[in-house]
Formats: sequence, C-alpha cells, structure tokens
Amino acid sequence: MTMIVDSNGIETGDFLRVRGPLELKCILDSTDVTLVRKAISRTFENLRYHVNSESCVLRVQDSPVIIWPNKGVHVTPREITTSTMCEELHKWIQTDEQEMAGKRSAKKKGKKSSVARVISLNLMMEVTKPGPLPAPILCKTIQKSHFLSTTLPMDCVVNIRSADTIKDAFEGLLEALTHQLHEMERVMLCHMKGTTLSVPEPFHFLLPESRGLVTAVYPAGVPDSQLEPQRKELHERFELPEDRPYFRRANAYHFPNELYKDGYLRNPHLALTHPTLDDGKVYLVHGLYSYHHYMQDRMDDNGWGCAYRSLQTICSWFQQQGYVERPVPTHKEIQQALVDVGDKQGSFVGSRQWIGSFEVHAVLNQLLGVTSKISFVSQGSEMASKGRELANHFLSEGTPVMIGGGVLAHTILGVAWSETSGQIRFLILDPHYTGAEDLQVITDKGWCGWKGPEFWDQTAYYNMCLPQRPKAI
Repeated sequence: MTMIVDSNGIETGDFLRVRGPLELKCILDSTDVTLVRKAISRTFENLRYHVNSESCVLRVQDSPVIIWPNKGVHVTPREITTSTMCEELHKWIQTDEQEMAGKRSAKKKGKKSSVARVISLNLMMEVTKPGPLPAPILCKTIQKSHFLSTTLPMDCVVNIRSADTIKDAFEGLLEALTHQLHEMERVMLCHMKGTTLSVPEPFHFLLPESRGLVTAVYPAGVPDSQLEPQRKELHERFELPEDRPYFRRANAYHFPNELYKDGYLRNPHLALTHPTLDDGKVYLVHGLYSYHHYMQDRMDDNGWGCAYRSLQTICSWFQQQGYVERPVPTHKEIQQALVDVGDKQGSFVGSRQWIGSFEVHAVLNQLLGVTSKISFVSQGSEMASKGRELANHFLSEGTPVMIGGGVLAHTILGVAWSETSGQIRFLILDPHYTGAEDLQVITDKGWCGWKGPEFWDQTAYYNMCLPQRPKAI
C-alpha cells in the first residue's frame, strides 16, 4: 500500500521526481477471472523488467540531460559522469521562471534556499535497438481474444542528500519505480471487478515530526470514504494518531515547483519572519489554507464581504486538510445556509448584508459539520490577554480563527506570546485586500502580517470563532 521514500525532513535536501505513463496491455484468450489476474501479473512483471533494462531512459526536464540508468548510468552531456554530485544537475536546468528570478535576485547568489528543490524527470522507453535492423516479417494469425489496456501514471520521488552521486541517486530511483509497480499491481488486483480495472494512482504525503515523504497508491474512482481501512493500516504502520487525516487525497504533498490551478495563494504567512519576544513562543495554524479576500471570483464584495472571505479561508483549510470534500462555498451558498438553519429570511440570499462570527459558526456547522467555540471580548484592549487561549487553540486545533468586531472581520493565523512578560503579537490575514495575488505586495503592505495589541479597536466589542477539528482518519 505504501512506500517510504525518505525518513528525514524534506528541508535538508532536494527531490528527484520521475513521472511518465507506462502502457499496460494484456491480450487474453479467456475472460476467466483467474486467468485474467495471472495475465495482469505477467504484464506487470514485464513492465518491471523494462524499467530495469537498458531501454529505460530518464530525461531531466528543461535541460539537455538524458540518462540511461541501466547502462552503467550513461549520461549525455559528457561533462556529467556517474560520480557527479546529483545536485550538480540544477546547473543544467533552466526555466523562464528561474531566469526571471535570477535577474531579480542576482545580489542573492550563493544564498541557499531552505525550500526543497525538485529535479523533475520524464520516464521514457527506447523502442529501437542499435545496429542493423532485420528485414520485417509479416505473419497473419486469426484468433479470438480479449484486449485489456490502461495507462499507469507513474510518479516516483526520492530524496537527494548532498553527498549522493548520480549513480547512487538513480539506483534508488529505479528501486522506487520497481516498488511502485509492485504496489500498483497489488492495488489493481485488489480492486478488480470481473475484467473491469481500476487505474492505480500514486499520491505523496508529508508526515509530521520529520517522518518524511511517503507514497500511497489508491485506486482511481474509489472515494476516500471507501478507503478508510487502508488509511487505518497506514496510520498503524507509521504510528500516527487516528483522530486526524494524513492520507486522504486532499492531504497530498504539493511540490514547490508546482502551481495551484485555482489561482489562490496558499499560506502567505510562510514568507514572513517571526517576531522576537522575550521568552516568547510562536503558535501557528497547521497545514494549508487559501487566502480569500475582497474582489476575488468576479465578486464585488468590497465593503461588506470581509467575514464571508474569512469564512472561505477557514473552509479552504478544512478542505485542504482532507476533512471535507466539498468546494469552498460562494457568498450565495453561505447566505442560503443561513436561511436553511433559520438564522436569516429568504430575502437575505443575494443581498450585500455582512455577517459576523455567530453566522460563521452556523455555516461551518451546516455546510461542513464543523463545530466551533465562540470567545467573547468585551473590548479590544482585552485582546492582549488572549495569548494563552489562542496559543492553546493553535496547539490543539490548529485551525484559522475568525474574529469580528463592529463591521470588520479578520482571520487570525497564529500568535507570538510570552507567558512571562505577557508580550503578544497576532498573525493577521486581512480579507479587506482588493489587489492581485501578489505575495510580495501582500506581505510588504501588511495584508498578511504580525500585528501588536494596538491593531484592535481598543473600545470595540469582538467575538472570535474558533473552529474545532473533527475526529477522523
């Protein structure tokens, strides 16, 4: 079911990631299920043979580098040898994005990024062999047979350590590819229905506490709700708690070189530097969320939709942690949910009326089945005393917090707090931003930033909505 790729934290090295389709084709003389299963196993065995044969070719994307890993790690260009350090491959890779980044930050050359880099490779197979080709011979055979065909979406990842040579790294990569084919065979056979095949799909998951990156193979078309036994097995294997989802598809690791297709920024707070407090600690939101703010989705909610946007950010967190599968609700869906629970009249749907923390609580419960705690703050000056409560929330729940006061709403993503001195800073995600998804503008201008107690209106009344994690695998 699973494959450990690396047991260390991913920030210490880079990734080799190879992707490519492998065609699985079976000619069957019979539809007998036992014979079909044997034929599929033989086909997988043949695929594993090809992966470990001299016909296997790996091409480093956006570079001239081509590697034949089973020919003594034959490489072109010739400047690269089997003893070349694997990280040297980065010098041969050039994308438009990297070129522009290099021009913008030439003065930062030599400064190594803490973010893991990915060397992406294409998996290919040579179809011709060297030497003279024999004359073609045509044979005609008439027989009845059945044909099974599908494409296996291979996706293997290994971690590169600084001392790894190309020979070392690619030997590990081939071993991982072979293992993934074994896993795909097992999943396909387990989920066969007659002669109907479920395509096995690999997903990568980053586990907590430096357990590293793990790959699980799931059958396509089978929803997460039907894969709980497999996830329980994985939780037991990796000694993970059974009250949080780690292996749902929504939790799949997002590689640093991949763009999100929906256009929303993820976790802009990661670009910030933590404040320094005397004997202070930082407590942050767990996992991924999307930044939702005014004027997105072709929706002009400037001046009234800040709580809706904060709620959308919270909903995105529950979706991207795998607790729910439904998409982030629109303004109208939020309004309709409040009508459905009896909180608002029917005329509320389609209006431009603002909502507060109680409505956020009601919608989370109605649409996601998520309960929340409401914390009352009689005036903004009391927010300075909320360090312990917020620290405990981010330690135990780790969810974004919506706070409303007057007609303004914000999202709290974390708190820096000193128990001894009482110093406190709040990590605020501001839904009132109306610009483009520009991380530098958002962080430089403070739309996502650390704020002191003076940020709050000292005399205004505030309510905080603190969503609670469901207990689920």
